[in-house]
Amino acid sequence: MKLYTAAQMREIDRRAIEELGIPSTQLMENAAMAVAREVRALPIPGPGLDGPVGWVTTDGHAPTPEEQAEFWAMRRRSAIVWCGPGNNGGDGVAAARLLLEMGWRVKCVLVGDRDKMTDDCLEMERRLVEAGGVLEDFDRLHKEQYMPFDVAVDALFGVGLHRDLGPDAALAARMTRWGTGWVVSVDMPSGIHADTGDVMGAAVKADVTVTFSRGKPGLYVGQGAVHSGRVVVADIGIPDDLYLEDDCKTMLVEQPDVHLPRRPVDGHKGDFGKVFILAGSRGYTGAAALCARAAVRGGAGLVTVAVPEDVYPIVAVKCDEAMVWPWPEDDAELVERAKGCDAVLIGPGLGQGERAERLVLRLMKELTCPVILDADGLNIISKHMDVLDERRERSTILTPHDGEFARLSGCGLPIADRLGTARAFARRHHCILVLKGHRTVTAAGDACLINSTGNSGMAKGGSGDALAGLMAALEAQRVTDPPLAAVWLHGRAGDLAAEDKGEYGMTSSDLIEQIPYAIKELI
Repeated sequence: MKLYTAAQMREIDRRAIEELGIPSTQLMENAAMAVAREVRALPIPGPGLDGPVGWVTTDGHAPTPEEQAEFWAMRRRSAIVWCGPGNNGGDGVAAARLLLEMGWRVKCVLVGDRDKMTDDCLEMERRLVEAGGVLEDFDRLHKEQYMPFDVAVDALFGVGLHRDLGPDAALAARMTRWGTGWVVSVDMPSGIHADTGDVMGAAVKADVTVTFSRGKPGLYVGQGAVHSGRVVVADIGIPDDLYLEDDCKTMLVEQPDVHLPRRPVDGHKGDFGKVFILAGSRGYTGAAALCARAAVRGGAGLVTVAVPEDVYPIVAVKCDEAMVWPWPEDDAELVERAKGCDAVLIGPGLGQGERAERLVLRLMKELTCPVILDADGLNIISKHMDVLDERRERSTILTPHDGEFARLSGCGLPIADRLGTARAFARRHHCILVLKGHRTVTAAGDACLINSTGNSGMAKGGSGDALAGLMAALEAQRVTDPPLAAVWLHGRAGDLAAEDKGEYGMTSSDLIEQIPYAIKELI
């Protein structure tokens, strides 16, 4: 799914209104209906159709008609709608009116200066009043009136916010969670940057975000992916031909975007690629074995794991399908063997000793096949970035987590604007960067891909080794977009492992065993 920046969405809205003549209030009504529809669909307990059986009041008398009416009024589903003065607030005011017309008990609150209300927001207030509602001013001194409600609708700020929330808006953002069953955000959770996913001071944490027309990067990356909850992309009536997909450089990778070919019926092991892995050291034999197993599960025809001689017996007993080869005394022999392969993975558990560093640098200089750098391969190359830059036209894939990326790039932690930072690094060093983490980002040139699979059960030692091995296997087989496919399949295998074992108890070995089942879903 293509993702559009705030600037791109503003231009598309402008063209729809000014060039096609679509009334802005109609777009706002369509947006509000999408929000109201999602709010109404939430599973909120309500009274039975026939009312309470044998109902009496606390003092024992049968309720009067007035008491019954008051009871049912209080039992109606309820929503508090927090609105800013801009058009996002206008969406909220319109949604409040629609919920009111649907029979909900609604409290609509303006957080901000009335003098700054847009024309469309003012029009939606007029329609709300006409329907019997009211847009109240926020009273921060009497906060008890703002809870409890079944649903809080966050319409404080949309995609246009580029500064920290002010004091009142920050307080309102926190109050969306006070005494509320569900939180639904309008277009973006207020306080989340639409392009980067960064939190601007404070931010609403939504259960559902109803975003309009197209997805925005900030909903799926960084803290935005945590704060957005379930994202619903709602059509509000803007024609598809206004969206120029060639201008869109960011994409959420979902299952339809991942393609693996069927294996030819007459294929032999030489047809499915040779993988060479330089990995392992004393105390880190598991890393070598895990990436080798993942490469095998990823379909590679032949997998060779080159390990230091002192750990060879340990790694050999861990690997059945992969060929374990002890480092020869002569570096040239090892380099020549690597040159005979279709993809080379360098780094898992390798250590940063003198010989390991020498081998990494020599392989980087002499290999022409795709090279994947992970773990200690990254730590070594971070001290020799000129060697990375010299590869230029040769395919080099880096798979760092945030700490490794900070060493490579010199950026601070936590990483601000993961998309922009990853894109800039990939362009500057002519490589493919796979920045691992929640919603892994893959950057190549101007393109940025955000992965949609994976879970916190994968946050364990060995998960990165599995990704590196799987990626090497797909590179060796020359599948379409190997990094894209590897990251998605790795996350999907993790999801399958979590379904089977749970996020607490699943292991990286469990993930690797699920790789074939993730692949089966694509073929």
